[in-house]
This record gives sequence, structure tokens and C-alpha cells, in this order.
Amino acid sequence: MSERTPNLFTPFRLGPYELRNRVVMAPMTRSRAGEGGVPTPLMAEYYTQRAGAGLIVSEGSQVSPQGVGYPGTPGIHTDAQVAGWRRVTDAVHAKGGRIFLQLWHVGRVSHPSLQPGGALPVAPSAIGAPGELYTGQGMKPFVTPRALETDEIAGIVEQYAEGARRAYVAGFDGVELHGANGYLIDQFLRDGTNHRTDRYGGSVENRARFLEEVTAAVVDVWGGERVGVRISPMGLVNGMSDTDPVATFGYAAYALNRFNLAYLHVSETIGEQERRSADGSFVVLGRAGAEPRVSPVLKAIFRGPFIANGGYDGQTGNAAIADRQADLVAFGVPFLANPDLPERLRADAPLNTPDRATFYGGDEHGYTDYPVLQTAGAA
Repeated sequence: MSERTPNLFTPFRLGPYELRNRVVMAPMTRSRAGEGGVPTPLMAEYYTQRAGAGLIVSEGSQVSPQGVGYPGTPGIHTDAQVAGWRRVTDAVHAKGGRIFLQLWHVGRVSHPSLQPGGALPVAPSAIGAPGELYTGQGMKPFVTPRALETDEIAGIVEQYAEGARRAYVAGFDGVELHGANGYLIDQFLRDGTNHRTDRYGGSVENRARFLEEVTAAVVDVWGGERVGVRISPMGLVNGMSDTDPVATFGYAAYALNRFNLAYLHVSETIGEQERRSADGSFVVLGRAGAEPRVSPVLKAIFRGPFIANGGYDGQTGNAAIADRQADLVAFGVPFLANPDLPERLRADAPLNTPDRATFYGGDEHGYTDYPVLQTAGAA
């Protein structure tokens, strides 16, 4: 590989920031927030350990109490949550890192036991997700959500805008909209979950309207160059489907061009989708992803920086960047188990084995106690 050929370790200009490398830490729910969704000092340690990434994208953080879908997940809608996140961002910045907050509303992927006043979760249409989800009272079947009234949607958009304003106060370098994995933005985009007949449903242009309105509101707070969007065009998790995902997400990528965003982050999960069961084990929900990847199609449409995610290692990540299939590559589980992942990838060193039983909830075990390369020995 010639010196002029970019790779994972070539610096990259992302909006106003010069990233030290092109290795992105993907957003990963870890369910270790404190009471009231407040980020803890342990979370600050976790993110600081991974500050060697060119960019960290935080775990999803709810923009309102209505947006909560899982116990132990952080929010960005109270002063206490802002203060907790401020400890995280200050610690990451002290190590020279950059960190964006992922703004999250789960929509139908929730349960009345997690909603204010025991209310039904909201969604574009009254279509329940299949299966069960983990709640504070164990596994519960998904319920049929309440379809949002047209005049309610502006209020949901404002929740994202308020979350973006609070993220600014919390010291983040930017924000990412969670438009992937079957959550609210994704639910509006796909025709399997959006059966509306108003201006937010029907045609792909209408189904993308909610994404565009949320993006516009958040860009108004941050400016486009510090806002990213994450999508998962072929993802099946949380019962998602679309009759023509390439057309749907191709239009979304095209529509986002007008915002001059920091990046488009495309997740293409290769392998098995999993969810924690009541005893802490994992159950397979089904396979997601497609070969060939649809990322090249979307990258050809989207005019800004492009983050690829899903099944990459050092070799394939370098190849994706060298071949101009991506500008940056995001890593999820490898970053979970390897706080020094960029160093390991650069050295082509072995990776720690992730402990799946500690992915969600718990203490420092399987969270901040993974060894780094210089102390890992033969790990």
C-alpha cells in the first residue's frame, strides 16, 4: 500500500475536526447508566479508555422519557443527565478524543412499564414489533403502540432539538441521529412499519419527511458539519422490513445531501442478531445484512463523508478506505472488548474475546476491565 493510499490510520478532516485516525467507535448500548438515566463515573472511564478512536459515537441516549426502551440506558433530557455526560466528555477530551452523542427515540420498541404513566409507546402506525423485550420486570411481549397523531409529530421533532441543545451544553463535539435498528426514525422510513395516509406516509418522500424534519431541527442547533445520521438499510432487528430498501434508503441518502452533514453512517450487520433473555443469555432473532453490501450504492448518492459499519476487521477496513468505499469505518463489538482497538489494528495484534454475558448491565466486569495490548500478554 503506497503512502498516498489512505487507510484506517490516515488522519481525516470531519467538519471542523482533524481526526487522528479513521477508526470510529460505533454506538453500543451497555445499560450501565445510573438511576434516572444519569451517566456514571464508570461510564466516563469506559469512554476514556477508548479515546484513541478517531471518533467515538456514544451509546444511544433518549431525547425524552417517552423515548426510553430499555432499563439502564442514559438520557439527554434532564440537567442531571447533562452533568453526567459532561464528566464523560471532559474526560474524553482530556485524552485528546472526539465524541458525538447519539440522539435516540425508540418509538414502538418499548413497553408501558418503561413509559411515563404506563402509557403505550408511540409509533408512526399501530403495528407492534414481534417477540419480547427486556424490561425491569424481565422479558415482556411487545405491545401494539399508539399511532402518533399528525399534530403530535412536531413535538417529537422538538424533543430531538432539545436533546441536541442539551448535548451542546454537555460538551459533545457533535451529535448523531439514530435512524437505524428499528427505532422511531427507522419506523417512519420503512413501509413495513409506516402505514400512514397523511403527509408522513405512503410515498418514500413522505416516509422520509420525519427524518428530514428531525435533521433540520438538529442542524439548526449544531450546524450540518457537526451532525451525523446512522441508518441500517438491510437490518431485520425489531421486526423491520421494507418492500424496496435500496430505493427507500437511497432516497433518504439523497434527501440528506441538502444538510451538508458531518457524515452518513451505514450499518450493515453481517451475522446473527441477538437479544438478551431473562436469564442473561442471548437468543437468535434472525440473520441480517446482504451480500453484496448496499453501502456502495448509498455512498455514490450521499455527497458527504461516509462511515461504513458491519463485520469489518483491520484488513477489510483498510481495503474499504483504500478502495474509496468508505471514508471511515466503525467498529462495535471489537471496540467493546478492546479499549485500545486502533493500536491493535495498527499492529495486527490479536483481539480480546468479548464476554457476551456482560454486554448489558452489571458493573465493571466485561466493561472497563478488558486488558490493553501492553498488559494483555497472549490475550
